Amino acid sequence: MVYTVQSDLPAHLQTITDRTPDDSVLLDAYSQTITRVARLASQAVVQLTVQKSHPKQQPATGSGFLISSDGMVVTNCHVVQGQSDIQVNLPDGLAVPGTLVGQDPSTDIALVQVHGFKSGHLKFANSDELQVGQIAIAMGNPFGFQYSLTAGVVSALGRTLRTESGRLIDDVIQTDAALNPGNSGGPLLNSQGLVIGVNTAVIRPAQGLSFAVASNLVEYVISRLIREGKVRRAYIGIAGQNVPLPARLTAALKLEQTAGILVHHIEKLQPAANSALQLRDVIIAIDEVPVKTIDDLHKQLDETKVGRIVLFTVLRGGKTESLFITPKELVG
Repeated sequence: MVYTVQSDLPAHLQTITDRTPDDSVLLDAYSQTITRVARLASQAVVQLTVQKSHPKQQPATGSGFLISSDGMVVTNCHVVQGQSDIQVNLPDGLAVPGTLVGQDPSTDIALVQVHGFKSGHLKFANSDELQVGQIAIAMGNPFGFQYSLTAGVVSALGRTLRTESGRLIDDVIQTDAALNPGNSGGPLLNSQGLVIGVNTAVIRPAQGLSFAVASNLVEYVISRLIREGKVRRAYIGIAGQNVPLPARLTAALKLEQTAGILVHHIEKLQPAANSALQLRDVIIAIDEVPVKTIDDLHKQLDETKVGRIVLFTVLRGGKTESLFITPKELVG
């Protein structure tokens, strides 16, 4: 069927047909990228329904994604924390029980296993290669709407985010891909369908401020969870606060840093109590690595420090002092 249009138009516009181009022809490169990632990743994204151990608490819901053919599912720690029962809702509609393999509150990452499920799984990208402005695709189950997808870009890299445990998660990705309750634990993907992060938080009431734990950190944590069921960290048993160092003192001692950690409490029967550390000491280095804040202290007290003698440098009476503490493993 042919329709006649105004004759004063160019010849190539004077007729149109009743046939319209197929939508696949009209898809631009961006749309093709998003639809391809959705197709590749959708079979690996799951919904978690978690019954909390306290009977009066309502079941929590969140997201996760498969990373192996033996049913390992990555999610957020805050989704499964305090769980008594985990139900994993698979893309094909099947609901299967999940077993908590391990969790790390300090990075908000947890690992759940489902048995007998051999569907597709996702692979991790190298988050060190990320660039601001590249495509970021979030998948999950916001407000129970299963297998939803939002897209945006990587807004910033190297952010830090404080967890419920009080520690800072380093190497956090900021994205403007929309996240909502229920997205927690879902994957943040690049244009190749590789996981660049695990969606973990959104700042409200701001818009376009969402955060994901970077994939390299996630891989490190899950390797420890698979091996030991936890991530080991060191503990010395002090309470302190960040304090600036007087400029005259730093100049006299030729210190490059301008802040340290003032010790205002030492717990009894803990490693610090069995050392020469004193109240009012200012910790400025661990194993000769400068520490300026409590968060720097947490970073240095990793699993490599558990059970071995560690050199602490402190300021005391206007001078530097060296002392040794043997941290123990942090429990809980």
